[in-house]
Amino acid sequence: MSLNIQIGPIQETEYQFLSVLVGELLNEIMEKIGINVFNYNREETEARAASLISDGKYWVFVAREAATNNVIGFVSLYESYALYSEGAYGTMPELYVTKTWRSKCVGQMLLNEVMKFAKEKGWQRIEVTTPPLPAFDRTLAFYQGNGFEITGGRKLKVDINA
Repeated sequence: MSLNIQIGPIQETEYQFLSVLVGELLNEIMEKIGINVFNYNREETEARAASLISDGKYWVFVAREAATNNVIGFVSLYESYALYSEGAYGTMPELYVTKTWRSKCVGQMLLNEVMKFAKEKGWQRIEVTTPPLPAFDRTLAFYQGNGFEITGGRKLKVDINA
């Protein structure tokens, strides 16, 4: 099967598609783990994406099917800092490919764009947190197959109520 996929920065006209895909990602995670851990609102997600991207705090690359120009996946990044990382690095909070396009190298194409962008930014590393295992063991295998290493720990959060 010959794929004609284009990877590039998100366009303002695609923010709504992005927010829909974020909803699909979050719902898929919650269905697999059986816990409602995310609050999702499509319009708020779209507005938040537009604000973060326009402020230069957040970068999103999308995969488009060339024949239809449909967005079939995305990856997002932001710059992080830590003393252990010896400077700035990239954090990848979301990578999602629609179900019909999985296992067709779209995720790998998105990661290739991430690596190219990281080099342009001068980042020495990219960090990602996978959803809980074992429900997401394929996700872990995907990242490891693309050069990511387990660095330990689990992602934890605490909500700050204003």
